[in-house]
Amino acid sequence: MKIVIIGGGTAGWSAAAAIARLLPGIADVRVIESADIGIVGVGEATLPHVRQFVQQLGIDEAAFMRATHATFKLGIDFRDFGRIGDSYIHPFGTFGRELAQVPFHHFWLESRKTGSPPDIGRFSLAVQAARAGRFQIPRDDDLSLASSYGYAYQFDASLFGPFMRDFAQAHGAQRTEGRVVEVRQDPETGDIASVTLESGESFAADLFIDCSGFRSLLLGETLEEAWEDWSHWLPCDRAIAMPTASPPGEIEPFTRATALEAGWAWRIPLQHRVGNGYVYSSAFLDDETAAESLRRTVQGPALADPRLLRFRAGRRRQSWVRNVVAIGLASGFLEPLESTSIYLSHMAIMRLIELFPVGGINPADRAEFNRMVDKEYDRIRDFLILHYHATTRSDSPFWDHVRTMTVPDSLSGKMEMWKRTGRIEKYGEGLFFEPSWIAVYLGQNIVPEGWDTRAALPEPDGLVRALDGLQQEIGALVQAMPGHRAFLQAEAQRLADAA
Repeated sequence: MKIVIIGGGTAGWSAAAAIARLLPGIADVRVIESADIGIVGVGEATLPHVRQFVQQLGIDEAAFMRATHATFKLGIDFRDFGRIGDSYIHPFGTFGRELAQVPFHHFWLESRKTGSPPDIGRFSLAVQAARAGRFQIPRDDDLSLASSYGYAYQFDASLFGPFMRDFAQAHGAQRTEGRVVEVRQDPETGDIASVTLESGESFAADLFIDCSGFRSLLLGETLEEAWEDWSHWLPCDRAIAMPTASPPGEIEPFTRATALEAGWAWRIPLQHRVGNGYVYSSAFLDDETAAESLRRTVQGPALADPRLLRFRAGRRRQSWVRNVVAIGLASGFLEPLESTSIYLSHMAIMRLIELFPVGGINPADRAEFNRMVDKEYDRIRDFLILHYHATTRSDSPFWDHVRTMTVPDSLSGKMEMWKRTGRIEKYGEGLFFEPSWIAVYLGQNIVPEGWDTRAALPEPDGLVRALDGLQQEIGALVQAMPGHRAFLQAEAQRLADAA
């Protein structure tokens, strides 16, 4: 089966690598990309799912991290979102331990009746390790507290695409340099029949994968698939990015997001530099003022001038239409507040592989792919909106807007259930399970009025002792971990010794 991927970068070369590696002999993969077309290249932070993608392809983690100057990431530190001065970490891990099928946070809520318990982050190993600047690979033992967290990567996005390109080509994917100047459709079916390059070369395929970025050359321009605009809920539409030199001392094993006047600033520590940026709404802030704000907030000397990026929040109504599958920015975009961009690309790639159209495209498979992709976008959209809407800030027109705006019914229902019962909507797959929502709700001061009545069964004194013991156990595990920089150095030495 012939596959033509339009566009390289993270999405295009990840798709090529996965198809070539996981479907050997089934698909003939060709990537068409132009060196004249740049990539967005600031998606430096990821979620734990990227580890699964790397592992499924059989890529050595240490070699991958060295090639992309990666660091480990235990979560995201949110500052000033609920109120100015507030800070909490959304961890890649659980809070406490479930007891008799009652989630831990219900016991934490119950303990508030007899006093002021420590911040719920004190009961998360990922949060405490992040705050201490320590890291260790979690244990492979579900019964151990040392297995109660995961991790992701922070890497140089400009190096990730080339790394995946080399991997894909080593497994048989082919690359053609050139810019598409013509797209020809089958006059009877409407399918894409072929694309023609400036050189005059023409390439036909059974399936085309559109990784052409925001342009969405095949799905958007040619097939005219409609765009669902979500900017009324997610008004940030621009970013200023600027790298700075790494400071001495420990490397923080987390990404930081600090709320500012018209959006938020990111800080992502890599091995060789720090990525910084200001994501903001052009309706509330001009580009020059945003750049000056970023310059004032960064630490360390700048390594490049500020770079402006424009985007819009939303997605195509469908991501697979006829014989075109859009992946990455060609499919949709949700701002980088929770580092979801690369996940959405990899999720779509793996869904496509699960439903790969060997023997021809089945409309039922296409419909299922669109259903799963749409579900992921919608859930992530709601989670991002929560960070903005769950605030008491009224210090700027931007925060007044997001605090008072009408949110999707799907989010308002989730928030109402939390406020009444302390419950989180459950689902079996995808992103952002209970701990993620709990971190944002409690971190941004939305405390439920009620919770599971079974949490009142333990004696109050016994509950206090159990919470104290859990804190001590977490503290001991954190103390036994090496510093993040030391762990990275040890991994680099291990790789060098193996070579």
